[in-house]
Amino acid sequence: QVRLMESGGGLVQAGGSLRLSCAASSNISSINIMGWYRQAPGKQREVVALITSGGSTNYADSVKGRFTISRDSAKNTVYLQMNSLKPEDTAVYYCHALSINAGNAGTYWGQGTQVTVSS
Repeated sequence: QVRLMESGGGLVQAGGSLRLSCAASSNISSINIMGWYRQAPGKQREVVALITSGGSTNYADSVKGRFTISRDSAKNTVYLQMNSLKPEDTAVYYCHALSINAGNAGTYWGQGTQVTVSS
């Protein structure tokens, strides 16, 4: 089992920045893919950014150049640095982990953190 705890959400004006954190209960080096998803009211959950255990990253087109995903293996934490925020970035942001390794195989979600961007 892997438990994920997000933090760092809040209210920010358009153009501002926030950094989300996702603390994992397990060694994130053993987790194949970690990522951030978001869900706005009335919309489906969508992927925002992914990072593999090898350090490769991938971003949704809508956040490329503005958001950066990173990880600190020593702290078992994944971050999402969000700059130049727009009102359309308003959503609940969820941390996700996918592991195919024996011992913690499975897909895991955090409880979510609200990000609200005012215009």
